[in-house]
Amino acid sequence: MPWTETDVMDQRTEFVLRVLRNAERFGDVCKEYGISRKTGYKWKERFLAEGLSGLGDASRRPKTSPQELGEGLVCQILKLKLAHLGWGARKLRAVLERTVAKGELPSESSFKRILEKAGLVEHRRRARAAQGARLQSRVRSARPNHVWTIDFKGWWYTRDRNRFEPLTMRDDYSRYVLCAQALEDACTETVRQQMIRVFERYGLPEVIRSDNGAPFAACGSPLGLSRLSAWWLALGIDLDRIAPGRPDQNGSHERMHRDMALEVEGKAERDPATQQATLDVWRKTFNEERPHEALKMRVPQDVYRSSSRKFDSAAIELAYPSGYLVRKVGGRGTVKVENIKVSVSMALSGWDVGLEPLSTSRYAVWFCRLCLGEVDLATEKFHAVSSLADGPDDTASPRRVRKPK
Repeated sequence: MPWTETDVMDQRTEFVLRVLRNAERFGDVCKEYGISRKTGYKWKERFLAEGLSGLGDASRRPKTSPQELGEGLVCQILKLKLAHLGWGARKLRAVLERTVAKGELPSESSFKRILEKAGLVEHRRRARAAQGARLQSRVRSARPNHVWTIDFKGWWYTRDRNRFEPLTMRDDYSRYVLCAQALEDACTETVRQQMIRVFERYGLPEVIRSDNGAPFAACGSPLGLSRLSAWWLALGIDLDRIAPGRPDQNGSHERMHRDMALEVEGKAERDPATQQATLDVWRKTFNEERPHEALKMRVPQDVYRSSSRKFDSAAIELAYPSGYLVRKVGGRGTVKVENIKVSVSMALSGWDVGLEPLSTSRYAVWFCRLCLGEVDLATEKFHAVSSLADGPDDTASPRRVRKPK
């Protein structure tokens, strides 16, 4: 019988010492311990070569493996991961595939194993599915510049204690980041000037998706219109807002913000200028190097194309169907009809609205293609609607023309 399970090392030591004294026949000693002569010679030779340490069980792991990764490749994987903490094994593999020979590139599971051993895998608990019906987005991007998304990334401090809060804009279809720029403030005019620079470079989208916060929306205005979103409508851009408190409805934009938090905010720079330069490098990497699963591991730059709808800085004049009364909204958000002033919305100050006659004292108030509510001259009140509505038909709906320069 072979060595017993208890005190194996003691038995092997005792066996070796007995055979080395040469006082007994080697075969008899082997027979007493229940091992073959071949095994007996193996332990004798190990003891002579390595001493007592040679009597332990050797590892059964192969000395070499065709799947074993070289130290240089492992270091390359970890270096890329540390530079982009938000990237997973699949993205890292897609990036290294560009420079590593196909036969030398490890599998995705090998990437995961390396990251796991290095402690670079964040295990997140799965959120429970929301109960009840989920609000569904009315607009799903089908091509570049169909839907743009916009938001402010939550602010952070640079190391010199300056506040840094980037405005981010992104093409939803291609994931291309159009803007990642810190602004002096979040005021309407500041954001508008930055958007003009983006429009001049990339053209106009068909739809802009935003949340319900300022300056993108205003809670006290009909349909949540703000000065900024009213300008979008006048440019011919439709609005698509997520439901209040539902950032998951703009999930891919939030995912981009999470990458920014890990790779830029998590390594705050000394001052805002240096921080913006770092953010510019991050945006270039995101657009030109980071593969996206939704794009079949292509990069956004390979998919995005500038819009054919060019931005025109000329003043805009809105035209409405014949039969509508056209009134300019005053500085205090009022319109004047038959010498009666009715408050509509400060967000529309300076813009023309179309008043569609409904009766002798009631008018529907239109701004671009949106019906904002009704003006009742009998009560001198404006009653806002709670949902969007399109124009009466394609020929009668309001349209936009340009004022001559």
